[in-house]
Amino acid sequence: MKAWRVVVALSFLLLSGCLVTFKDPIPANEAAPIPLLGEWARKNEWGEQLYLDVSRAGSNVYKAKTYVDNPDNLDSLEEYGFTVAHHGRRWYLSAGLPKRLGANFAIAGFELTADNELVIYNLDVDRILQELELGSLDGEIVEMPQGDGVLISSPLDQVFAYLDDQANSDVFIEVARYQRVGQ
Repeated sequence: MKAWRVVVALSFLLLSGCLVTFKDPIPANEAAPIPLLGEWARKNEWGEQLYLDVSRAGSNVYKAKTYVDNPDNLDSLEEYGFTVAHHGRRWYLSAGLPKRLGANFAIAGFELTADNELVIYNLDVDRILQELELGSLDGEIVEMPQGDGVLISSPLDQVFAYLDDQANSDVFIEVARYQRVGQ
């Protein structure tokens, strides 16, 4: 259950048991938008209150702490470092994955809405598999504990060119919607 909470809370990971990973992280070349920083909350499918606390961890490097119900719940506390990039009209974040998930990097999309929400998008594994078959992206199918995933080996410039193309906007699936805490 703890692993599932992390997946739901950060939304970097599985959707239907699959994961798109990348060999390269997003470089720490860009600062995150200031409104991303702070505490966010949402209820998961089991009615548990999930919290996401985003803060700076260094120059253009950030950390996300996740926990269930309250920050004193040490059993649920997880912390992840990540970087961000802004390409076209989209924001992306990249986080390193633990060894049990291949020790590569996950990339997710995010947006900050006018309603003070943080919306996180995952990549559609089936659509990425189609792109591998078509040759739009390079990579391979990899076995993971929750099912087959995809490891993309294309350079990030090529990945972002593909993701930024409006014709490919359906490759993103909304997986979490957080509300700012205290507002």
